[in-house]
Amino acid sequence: MTNVKPNAFELLLRVRYAECDPQNVVFNARYADYADLAATEFMRALIGGYQALTNQGLDNQVVNLNISWQNSAKFDDILCLSVHVSKVGNTSFTMQIDMLNWQTKDAVASAEIVYVMVDSLTFEKKPVPHEFKATLLKGAPGKTMNLAGIAL
Repeated sequence: MTNVKPNAFELLLRVRYAECDPQNVVFNARYADYADLAATEFMRALIGGYQALTNQGLDNQVVNLNISWQNSAKFDDILCLSVHVSKVGNTSFTMQIDMLNWQTKDAVASAEIVYVMVDSLTFEKKPVPHEFKATLLKGAPGKTMNLAGIAL
């Protein structure tokens, strides 16, 4: 079991055949895709999606992504990706994503993603707005979504 934060935002997804390699397990690079999907749906749950940032002339970019693998996921497994923000700095924030096998509750992988806030046109670093900091730290506790962005 991994250190899932209680009442964190969760995304449920089913492993598709195309995401598996010849060993019949999820290909390693797909875990980064899963982390990005979870981060995107987390932002949708928080602020309605990235468009809310770009409407303010802001965006964010990944500057660091670390994945720790624990167990294989296989075709047709249902994964639960739990997301919370672990740190917010002046111009950056860090998301922690824990991936569990939904049926067995076994840890599959975890990802840490560091984002930097930037101007959406010039891509120069910008401070994380105070309201957005508070929203990030509050998170979306208890909210579970599927890959269609539909709350469950």
